[in-house]
Amino acid sequence: MNTNKIDLAAFLDYLRYERRYSPLTCENYQRDLDQFQLWLTEHKDSLDLNQVTEFVVRQWITKLHRQGLKSRSLQRKLSSLRSFYRYQIKHKRLSSNPAIDIRAPKEHKPLPQTLDIEMVSQLLDIKGDDFITARDRAILELFYSSGLRLAELAGIAVSDINADEALLRVTGKGNKTRVIPVGSKAMVAIQEYLQHRSLVNRLSLDTLFLSKQGKAISHRNIQLRISHWQMKQGIPQSVHPHKLRHSFASHLLQSSGDLRAVQEFLGHSDISSTQVYTHLDYQHLASVYDKAHPRARKKKK
Repeated sequence: MNTNKIDLAAFLDYLRYERRYSPLTCENYQRDLDQFQLWLTEHKDSLDLNQVTEFVVRQWITKLHRQGLKSRSLQRKLSSLRSFYRYQIKHKRLSSNPAIDIRAPKEHKPLPQTLDIEMVSQLLDIKGDDFITARDRAILELFYSSGLRLAELAGIAVSDINADEALLRVTGKGNKTRVIPVGSKAMVAIQEYLQHRSLVNRLSLDTLFLSKQGKAISHRNIQLRISHWQMKQGIPQSVHPHKLRHSFASHLLQSSGDLRAVQEFLGHSDISSTQVYTHLDYQHLASVYDKAHPRARKKKK
């Protein structure tokens, strides 16, 4: 095994076992670093990772940008490189980080698309009491009730649900756990689905949402079921998990005006991220909050 492979393997082990990053996050880091190493092999005579300069990193990012890669993807790749080189510096294999001063080109962020409240009501007005219908109704209700990401919903276990308190334990990005309320209609839909679930759970799985074969339902299957109900319920625009998340955040913020609460629901570590899920002016809301709330005011020097 060459030096590059040894260093990369050590770095990925560090992410898995010391930083305790999720498998998906580790896969993303590995993919980014493998792509960079492949580019070095093809275009830089197999230049060693520890000999890379800022100019070389900038060349790679420029090439990806010209190929049409979005700013967010470029930012992630730069973040992967920065993290790897920080690890190398920490272990005294390098003295400087060649990716530290490079920023991805900015791009305009369009407002997220949402469904209006009437359209959501139409989508969720699902009739039927068979296993698939009951399961899909619970999935859709829970997406809109709690603003979950696709991976979060697919990963829910029956043991994560506190039916008495109508609360749900969710494991989000970076394996961070949060506890959020579940709306009454979503709770009813889940209870109805659980009656059917017991009949197909032949493998005694704790995973909440199962297929007819008793296996955990896949991310792709969830997406397809949402598209099925979008067409069946006569919704004129496409519906996907993140659009339901956008709709949840937008409707909750419009009704409450409480940006911080929406941040907690969505599992954002930084309130500025919550702006992506709203149609309202974040800077104005954050300014109002920080001026008005006694615990948010900055002390005068």
